[in-house]
This record gives sequence, structure tokens and C-alpha cells, in this order.
Amino acid sequence: MEVSRVLWIVFQVLVGFNLVLPLILYLFKFFIGTKISGALVTADYDYAVIVTAYEQTTLLPSVVDSILKLNYSNYMVYVVADKCDISSLHFKDERVVLLRPEDTLASNTKSHFYAINHFKRAHDFLTIIDSDNLVDPEYLNELNQFFANQFIAVQGVRSAKNLNTSYACLDEAGDMYYRFIDRKLLFDVGSSASLAGSGMAFSTAFYKECLEFLDIEGAGFDKVLQMEILNRGKRIAFAEKAIVYDEKTSKSDQLVNQRARWINTWFKYAGKGLKLVGTGLFSFNRNQFLCGLVFSRPPLFIVVGLSGLCMLLDLFLFPQQLLYWLFAVLAFFFVFFAALNYFKAPKIIYSSLVRTPMFIFFQIISLFKAKKANKISTATQHYFESSIDDVDHQTDK
Repeated sequence: MEVSRVLWIVFQVLVGFNLVLPLILYLFKFFIGTKISGALVTADYDYAVIVTAYEQTTLLPSVVDSILKLNYSNYMVYVVADKCDISSLHFKDERVVLLRPEDTLASNTKSHFYAINHFKRAHDFLTIIDSDNLVDPEYLNELNQFFANQFIAVQGVRSAKNLNTSYACLDEAGDMYYRFIDRKLLFDVGSSASLAGSGMAFSTAFYKECLEFLDIEGAGFDKVLQMEILNRGKRIAFAEKAIVYDEKTSKSDQLVNQRARWINTWFKYAGKGLKLVGTGLFSFNRNQFLCGLVFSRPPLFIVVGLSGLCMLLDLFLFPQQLLYWLFAVLAFFFVFFAALNYFKAPKIIYSSLVRTPMFIFFQIISLFKAKKANKISTATQHYFESSIDDVDHQTDK
């Protein structure tokens, strides 16, 4: 009986640790914060802006238009339209290169390297943008601040361009939470920001070094890239003013398919995170250790579900352990609302929180579809079309 009780306590501590870790990072940042020089950047770095699309081209004119409005001059745009009908696409600006692979690539990294192999000149840095994104006019200028400070990998912010449904609002609320922990807090305490699939930039030579000879199937190329960067002992900076506006899930079927793919990716790569924890622990590498902890953490809805189950059982079996859960839950809510406050969440996001149980329910459905995720959600369906001028109106609600 004592052995089973000890195992039960250990299990609860491990589950609850995922709720407490963000608070630990939040407190640590006051003692070991990262300082980035705010000096005026005079370097005129040359950027390749790679925009990838798969099967859908509807939103490409909007994203290209937003890129062409950048307050920056030294860049070119490479649009890779994989398995797309491009007969209606016409970009008159000479800075835009439209590429249509003859064979279907069906891979983010293959699309990126297709663009790299068709570069018109040797660009210093490349940045990756999704077809449903819009780019803030100061995006490249903000990236420059970090490249001027000798970083070779930078993750920006993917902020919501649409808050038109409760699903989109809850999606953005969750993104703010993860953005605060996985990017801002991790970077503030001397570790690395987690990569997010788009709104990220790298030294062209370094990106090629990390991924050129890897064959990555399915979703999760950003996870592979992150591991390659961390295994090389490098840090990923967080540029919280380098903003791209990202389409949030606005329909339940879109949510289920997207989350199924994400859950599939977590199961696929969580073990690598645990290995990184061990590597960082034995080499006394804070960057690797902390990133490994976050990398291997289960999706939030799984942590919440397991925590609820533990509390329910403790209510009848070990009520004294409810004190631990009280602390863990309070820690979670403190950091969650600190994240919403820091990123200035509009009122509509707070109002949408009452729909959280339904949002979790659809993610539970996603869990049962995760095994076949790469088959059912090869391409995310996009429904919201807007321009950069519409974003402020949407997010001020």
C-alpha cells in the first residue's frame, strides 16, 4: 500500500509540475534576466522572405501585399505555391518571385529549400511566413535588433488577425499563454524561445546547416529545427515586437484537425525533449535543460484533464494532497492572467473564457484523431480573409 501511495504522489507531482513550472520561470526572470542591447541598428541586412502555400492560394495576395508594405528595402519575397493553381496569381513587383514546383513537395522544409535553391542572390537571413499570415510593417526592423546582437535564430510573435468566433478568441488566449511561457519567460531566463512554425528568422547559412540533409515527413518541422539548434548549443531569441498576424481557428472542424496534428507532433517528439533535459542536466546547460522541460510538456488540455482526475480521486482518498493542487491551480491562473495582461488581450478574449470547456472537449476529440492526423489535415483550411488594415479593428473588440 505504501509503495502504491508513493507512486501516486510522484505521479501527481509530475503532473502538477507542468502547472507550477511557469510560475518558477516567472520568478526566476527577476534574478537572471536577459539583457539585449537597444542600440540603433545601422546594418542593412539582406532578407529572403519565404512564403509557403499548399493547395490554397486565396490568401497569397494579402500576405504578399503586407510584405511589400514593410518599412524596409533590402529584401525579396519568394512565394512557393506547392500543388497550387497559380493561373490567377500575378505579382507585378520585381521583388516578388512566384515559384510553382513541378512535383508535389507536401513538406514545409522542402518548400523552404525549393525557395533557397531559387534565390536570386545570396541573402544574409531568411524569414518564414505562412500563406495565412499578415506582416507588421516594422517586422524586419525588429528582427535586425537581434541579428545585430549576434543571434542567428529569432522567433517573433504570431498575433491573432481574427477574433471573429469564440474558438478564435480561445485559440488566441492559449497562444498568449504559451507565448508568455515558451518564448518570453524562457528567453528572459537565458534559455531559448520555442519556434512557432512561422514568424521566425535565421541566418541563411545556419538554417541550411540544420536542415539541408534531413528528410522531415509530416508536421513538426519547427520542432526538429528547434532540436537541431539546441543540440548545437545555440539560443533562439524572442523578438516580441516582430509581429506577424496569424489566422486563428474559427470553426470546430478546423480546430479538431489542427489540434490532432499538433498532438501527433507532441507524441512524436516529446522523447527528444526528455533527452535534452538529461543532456542539459549533465552538461550544466541552462538553455538545453529548460527548453527540454518545456519541449516535453504535454498539451495543456491533457495536463488540465489529468489534474482534474487527480483532484477528484484525492478528494476521497488523500484529501491532504489537495493543498498541493490548490497551489498548482493558483500558480496556473496567476501566470495565465499575467500572460493575457502582458499581451494586452482585448475584452472579447476574456468574455470567451466561459466557453473553455467546449474548447477542451474538441481537443479531446482531437486526441483520438491524432494517430491519423497527417492524413486528415495535410493542409489547414483557411476561412478568414483580411488585409493588414483590418487587423487593429478586429483585435480592439
